[in-house]
Amino acid sequence: MVKDIKGLDFISLADFNREELLQLIELAIRLKQERYTGIYKNDLEGYTLGMIFEKPSLRTRVSFEVAMNDLGGRAIYLSPSDIQLGKRETIEDAAIVLSSMVHVIMARTFSHETIEELAEYSAVPVINGLSDLLHPCQGLADFMTIYEKFNRLDGLKLAFVGDGNNVCHSLLLGGSILGLSISVATPEGYEPNDDVLTYAKELAVDKGQEIKTVNNPYEAVEGSDVVYTDVWASMGQEKEVEKRKKDFEGFQIDMDMFSKASDNAILLHCLPAHYGEEMTYEVSRHERSAIFDQAENRLHTAKAVLLSVI
Repeated sequence: MVKDIKGLDFISLADFNREELLQLIELAIRLKQERYTGIYKNDLEGYTLGMIFEKPSLRTRVSFEVAMNDLGGRAIYLSPSDIQLGKRETIEDAAIVLSSMVHVIMARTFSHETIEELAEYSAVPVINGLSDLLHPCQGLADFMTIYEKFNRLDGLKLAFVGDGNNVCHSLLLGGSILGLSISVATPEGYEPNDDVLTYAKELAVDKGQEIKTVNNPYEAVEGSDVVYTDVWASMGQEKEVEKRKKDFEGFQIDMDMFSKASDNAILLHCLPAHYGEEMTYEVSRHERSAIFDQAENRLHTAKAVLLSVI
């Protein structure tokens, strides 16, 4: 059953059922096709998006700003120095004030609790542009990309190789709901959050789905339809870079590892990439690499989310 999600927050893919996520993906695909043919609708004319950033961004900022422009609205960028959530003023006060002036808020934060507190006190929908726990906007664009390449999602196998981070968490939650089997390969100690993993298994819609973690990347990649990787050290983990490089030895996606996937497998990476670390430059330019389709789809899924919640 698909519910009307207007006025709702977009905090986690797990807040929506399979039909609702597919509806967002199908809307994003239609909006992409319309943009290619020069069709622009002013559905959000007169609406304003407030964008809170605690972390720098390329794809998140540009996708949401262009999305609002394409739809006839406007976006206001609030940098870390502009707002200083929880320092210059409380998150509660910032949410109340900002939501009295804009129609929707998108926040890219360090702490997931910040997103939740913004949503608690905001009078308008709050979109999670990234937190340390989840990255639902990226996940939605990822599943849109997979759907475009395979014309389906259910029954596919996705291998995530790298750190069990926020991107991995959203893939686990969204993939479970959408019918994918997911194998996460990490070094010992870098597995995804236990609660997220347990919840993902509970959300699995098909009893035949496998949701598992392994410590051998080749085991995860073997026969997979989608091979996904991400940086080994995310923003805020800069002091761990050298340690992580050692710990993640053997987890680089190169041509040899990618060849173990299915014959029509695609490669995904949410970018920015550190070539020579989590993947080679060569494999990133493989004919079945979809990393730039995936990046572009951040725009179209941003538009779909905005149109759906406002």
